[in-house]
Amino acid sequence: MTTQPSLTRALKLPSLVLFGLAYLTPLIVLAIFGVIAETTGGASPSAYLVAMVAMLFTAQSYGRMAVAYPVAGSAYTYIRRSIDSRIGFLAGWAVLLDYLFLPMVIWLIGGSYLTAQFPDIPIGVWIVAFIAVTTLLNVVGVKVADKANYLLMAFQLLVIVLFVALSVGTLVSTSGASALISTAPFFNDTSSFDKITAGAAIAAYSFLGFDAVSTLTEETIEPKKTVPKAIMLVALIGGAIFVVVSYTTQLIHPGGVFDDSASAASDIALKIGGQFFGAVFLAGLVVSQFASGLAAQASASRLLFAMGRDSVLPKKVFGALNKSFHTPVFNLVITGAVGLIAMFLDVATSTSFINFGAFTAFTLVNISVIAYYLRQRRSGHRLSVLFYVVMPAVGAIIDGFLLSQLDSNAITLGLIWLCVGVVVLGIITKGFRKAPPEMVMEEKEAALV
Repeated sequence: MTTQPSLTRALKLPSLVLFGLAYLTPLIVLAIFGVIAETTGGASPSAYLVAMVAMLFTAQSYGRMAVAYPVAGSAYTYIRRSIDSRIGFLAGWAVLLDYLFLPMVIWLIGGSYLTAQFPDIPIGVWIVAFIAVTTLLNVVGVKVADKANYLLMAFQLLVIVLFVALSVGTLVSTSGASALISTAPFFNDTSSFDKITAGAAIAAYSFLGFDAVSTLTEETIEPKKTVPKAIMLVALIGGAIFVVVSYTTQLIHPGGVFDDSASAASDIALKIGGQFFGAVFLAGLVVSQFASGLAAQASASRLLFAMGRDSVLPKKVFGALNKSFHTPVFNLVITGAVGLIAMFLDVATSTSFINFGAFTAFTLVNISVIAYYLRQRRSGHRLSVLFYVVMPAVGAIIDGFLLSQLDSNAITLGLIWLCVGVVVLGIITKGFRKAPPEMVMEEKEAALV
């Protein structure tokens, strides 16, 4: 009898944290600094602080569900098993917007940076190069991708440290050490509560990816202990980086008025470090996009694998693993093919509908924790009301609010995508008369005390 290949458990806590941080792309705080500073009236660190607190509630819920259901699939699996299989399918369908198209956006942004520097080379060349290299690394296996992540994250963090150090040096040399302490970056005459919350809705997008850690549950050693810790650490470390970097950058450029908010950080890099650091900063942005694309593609392929394994997508295609590398090769190729669409889109268009899926999934995962609590209570298991009811409820309210703050185009496209999902669900359930198919797993559901 032929043994079916399975995902290989090889990842420990440091690897998972680096994977999550790579997905977050810490340098994104500088890539969109001008936009957030402009929105908040020069109070960008406050926006990140509010967003971090908001995301920690949802991160806590993901951690609880990762312990209860230690398998690949993330939001799709959690919602399916704790609420309803049909709702779980639609949640998985919605989050596909995030997982499938986020790699495309990442590669598009990376290609845009390089095209701006080397205008004679078409952006399509850079996009294809990004896709080819990241797909190859992910096909070979999670261990190789993990080692690549260490190197890429090290360089990205080095650029961030240099940016902050040069910012501090510039401030001290021009205005003295006292210039490093100020409340203006958090609140000033041009900012307001409404502006800060609007900025937080944008800043929250920078945190998309802490949940991606849960998609590698079946490749993690001791996942019930490791995955929840990794999820919280990614949200905390990422948030701390965002707040510190936006604070120092806001000190260098007070207020929210720029000649071009989209390239504000590049202009600041030239101001604090000259042409050489400007080139290093560009390299850091490109490297960060590559690292993020590596993590995003791996997560997308695992979500497709979980849905294929459950036969809600064709199992022979999406639920198969390569016998040599033990990776979902076809799913990786699919995400790479989707990435090619980037050659025909701009960043604004391609990102407009990603966040709909992310915030829909976040809201439902928080609700799934409450549903899990009620199920366990009926079975006689007592769980913490604070961690299983109060905090998830707060998280669901916050995520629902952020979802409502998306622009009308994002909501329209997201609803259209959900309608297509309803049609697919109707087909595979024969008119909603039966539950979507699911593979029987042998792991035991574990309740947290």
